[in-house]
Amino acid sequence: MKRRFAPILKMAASHHGGEEAALAKSVNAHSVKRLEKVPGDRLLSIMTRCVFNAGFNWKVIEAKWEGFETAFEGFDPAKLAFFGDEMMDHLVTDERIVRNGQKIRATLENAKFVAEFENNQGGFGRFLAGWPGEDQAGLLDVLNKRGSRLGGATGQYFLRFAGWDAWIASSHVCAALVREGVLDKPVATSKRDLASLQSAINAYHDDSGLPRAQISRLLAMSVG
Repeated sequence: MKRRFAPILKMAASHHGGEEAALAKSVNAHSVKRLEKVPGDRLLSIMTRCVFNAGFNWKVIEAKWEGFETAFEGFDPAKLAFFGDEMMDHLVTDERIVRNGQKIRATLENAKFVAEFENNQGGFGRFLAGWPGEDQAGLLDVLNKRGSRLGGATGQYFLRFAGWDAWIASSHVCAALVREGVLDKPVATSKRDLASLQSAINAYHDDSGLPRAQISRLLAMSVG
């Protein structure tokens, strides 16, 4: 039987001031109209922020972000990919950024990852924009295997903040999907669980016509 989204929207509305208010609150503020036009340096910047946010206080990273932009040469993928090894020793002592060696190294490795697409496939933004929305799980697999420290929630947040129409498997989203009989536990980390989550969100998207990122947020809001 086809999954219907109306009951979930009704639950979200009951917790958040009615349907109109719930829909307004759930819009993805990071959405962009032309993702293929977003420069590689801006995508690498967003990617790096997501990597550093993981396990850190986001406000600390936000307060230092101007220093990150300067220290990482504006996140120019080609420059960081070419000079990365030479820059490593300097960056781990640079007080303008959070001096976490593993995450700094991940940024330099991700510069090479992004630069590949910038050089050979017309841009990383074009690659992201061309990936089918019904297969976010597949795109997350690419980020995890070819990027550095982009697995799990970090990859999901990167896609959302970059403007891709991305769901996030948060605890509230997973709790809602347990309630709906999609998942059997309030966490989705295995390929099987992510496939089930993806299938449900695709069905809700087909039923409601709403963007997948908005569906994800409404699922979370339906919990309370």
